[in-house]
Amino acid sequence: MPTYTPPQPWQGRIDGDEINVQRWHQVIRLMSPGSSAPSDTVIRAGSDAINTVRPANVGGQTTKVALIGFCSDEGVRRNHGRVGAKDGPAAIRKACANFPVHFEKLELYDAGDVLCDDGDLEAAQMLMGEKIQWLISEQYFPVVLGGGHEIAYANFTGIQQKIQKNGSFGVVNFDAHFDLRMVDEKVGATSGTGFCQMANYCKVNKVEYHYLAIGIQDCSNTKLLFDTARSIGALYTKAEEFTNDQLEHILDQINHVLYESDIVQLSIDMDVFTAGNAPGVSAPAFNGIKPNALFKRLLRHIVFSGKVAAIDIAEVNPLYDVDSRTARLTASFVFDIVQALERG
Repeated sequence: MPTYTPPQPWQGRIDGDEINVQRWHQVIRLMSPGSSAPSDTVIRAGSDAINTVRPANVGGQTTKVALIGFCSDEGVRRNHGRVGAKDGPAAIRKACANFPVHFEKLELYDAGDVLCDDGDLEAAQMLMGEKIQWLISEQYFPVVLGGGHEIAYANFTGIQQKIQKNGSFGVVNFDAHFDLRMVDEKVGATSGTGFCQMANYCKVNKVEYHYLAIGIQDCSNTKLLFDTARSIGALYTKAEEFTNDQLEHILDQINHVLYESDIVQLSIDMDVFTAGNAPGVSAPAFNGIKPNALFKRLLRHIVFSGKVAAIDIAEVNPLYDVDSRTARLTASFVFDIVQALERG
């Protein structure tokens, strides 16, 4: 059976305890989904000192962001990819630890990890879904750290509680691949079946399904996958079209999903980016998109919509990372997401 492990204290550089020099590792709160509420203190790793966590927007509305890891690459293994992404959450946290604190009306939490340590991916996805469902019900905003892209369906199982029958659900997926493969009964779910599984769930439950994939590559998807995308009415932008002169078109696609959907999931597969920027992934894209200002503008636009229930970031594989580039790039996106939620 899969297991859950509580979060561990973070470590990092300390410039002082004053609010204007604090870093994420000094303010993050540790909590376990489903347990009693976390305390207002955090124990600094490597010492007995206890840091008082700064109050979040006293007198105003507090945004609670919970980072939770999905330590799995079983779906990648089943999909014949490079394993190692199960160690992604730890690498991302390490890269986040020294970020400066630029938020005031936001509380940051570490909600631990779900481990798929016995090959039972389906059970791990269900356990992950339970944790995410609890976080959402308690008004936390989950940012799910992976892990293989099987994380996307695990995240979806947690979001399901917010999807009304006869309602609508949308997902924006930055990815070189459609991940619309049918589940093989002999193999089970993989890192490449998640968005097809979502489509099937929505069809059975009479939910409108709006799927947008950004960064798709012809050389990474069979004709069958393009046919499948068209059959479910999916929108997509190819990697070669991810340029500034196509911004209006891409925004139109994103806004269509945001407008037509009651609830939205944002999924980022790090293999959508060029291998030079993200070498540590399960399937590197040598001609992927750039993690530039255009991408960050779109990321903030999606978060600002207020429609997003949870975000997952997948395929960080430290085993193949170079100078922690992929983990650091992923961490920078987590930073951008937190800042967007702070402003939102």
